[in-house]
Amino acid sequence: MDLDFLTHTPFWIALGQIIIIDILLGGDNAVVIALACRKLPPEQRRKGIIYGTAGAIILRVILIAFAMTLLALPALKLVGALLLVWIGIKLIAPDEEGHDNIQGSDKLFAAIKTIIVADLVMSVDNVIAIAGAAQSSGEHQMLLVTLGLLISIPIIVWGSQLVIKLMERFPIIIVAGGMLLGWIAGGMLVTDPLFVNTAKWTWMPKLGTLDENGMAQISTTLYWAAHIGGALLVLALGKMVAAKKGKSSGESHAA
Repeated sequence: MDLDFLTHTPFWIALGQIIIIDILLGGDNAVVIALACRKLPPEQRRKGIIYGTAGAIILRVILIAFAMTLLALPALKLVGALLLVWIGIKLIAPDEEGHDNIQGSDKLFAAIKTIIVADLVMSVDNVIAIAGAAQSSGEHQMLLVTLGLLISIPIIVWGSQLVIKLMERFPIIIVAGGMLLGWIAGGMLVTDPLFVNTAKWTWMPKLGTLDENGMAQISTTLYWAAHIGGALLVLALGKMVAAKKGKSSGESHAA
């Protein structure tokens, strides 16, 4: 097996991005796990957390495999990039919704089912973000996704409360996470097949070309401009939405 990719910087950058995404977007999932298992007897709680998380992770790997295949289709990277920008904005300016609809159960199987179903519903953001980050590395995308998930599982399951506390204490972590999603979105947008496949969709402006492996090739200037532009866009829109929510919240309290 050729292990040369382990010395390539893009591989480690993408792996780092996937782990950060898993931790930042896994905070909610960790809360769901805790809520779903809160009524289990102590001796079953650990099993519920482990089995529920394992089932959720297996489903997520399958979803990501499909997502990475789908991102090769025209315009889906564009849609994915827009979705990431929206998720990044929501991370910086979150809704005031809680997890009141998550039912705790005193039955092990019911708790596991709750975790898997809730994680599946909440995993759309993770899946798109992770697929986008993995694509930036070129080859070995599924290996990257699997490694990222395996490294981040213990952090999400056992370190979730610490991560949540750090986020509460240092809000800049959440802002940086939102900007990371914007960074990935910018890269996804300009490498959409619509903009780099010169043999097809000739009516679209071309920002780059495809190499012999079918990977997008764009100029260094466009690479940095797209990533930085995406990060700054999420920051600006996130702050704007947060300020608007703060203003409307203040007015409702005054009323």
